[in-house]
Amino acid sequence: MRVIAIDDEPIALNIIEQYCKRRGGIVLETYSKPRVGMQRVREWLPDVVLLDIEMNGTSGIELARQLPPSCCLIFTTAFAHYALDGFEVNAVDFLHKPYFYERFDRAMQKAGEWLRMHDLLRTSESPARQLILKSEYKNVTVSVNTILYIESVDNYVKLHLADDTSVLSKMPLRTIEEQLPPGEFIRIHRSFLVARCRISRFSRAEVTLTKGGKVLPIGKKYLDEVIRLLSP
Repeated sequence: MRVIAIDDEPIALNIIEQYCKRRGGIVLETYSKPRVGMQRVREWLPDVVLLDIEMNGTSGIELARQLPPSCCLIFTTAFAHYALDGFEVNAVDFLHKPYFYERFDRAMQKAGEWLRMHDLLRTSESPARQLILKSEYKNVTVSVNTILYIESVDNYVKLHLADDTSVLSKMPLRTIEEQLPPGEFIRIHRSFLVARCRISRFSRAEVTLTKGGKVLPIGKKYLDEVIRLLSP
């Protein structure tokens, strides 16, 4: 199980490290800076994210809304009144500091169950998570989860996929944008739609993808919206 823990308290991260070693079977990375931690989450796509809620003015609740859908979320916080907010962003559990190993172990068991269920749902993917496109005179089915980015090429769209293949289909970019699940893709340029979970970092000029470090430009028209959606 791959785990990232984000907390601005070094002692809290040290406790998580000890508990993960005790439990075994966990590859852990820890980050005390929320922005750096979230960048790594987008790049590595861990199985589980352990996330503090109040971190030097940074809201863990807002960060949680930016997590890739494949990541299982567990909140860790000293403030019990945030529990309801945690469940509103689909946290699988809520660890109230200070917590002991047994409570941590139960949370990780819940995470394991969530991940197994997620895998089952992914293997029996619903039609809503698939696109059926006309390409080279035949119908091609594309899983939304495999899309890195979509490029407009003249009167066609070119879907660039995680396995380094691509699919070319004749339609406007706007048409395929309307078929995608809401909130999972960002229009960064008149010629590019990008999967949010595939973005590792961004600047005011470009985004960098987790796959191969691919760089795509940000159009001036879309800059404000890109910053709003991607900033912690």
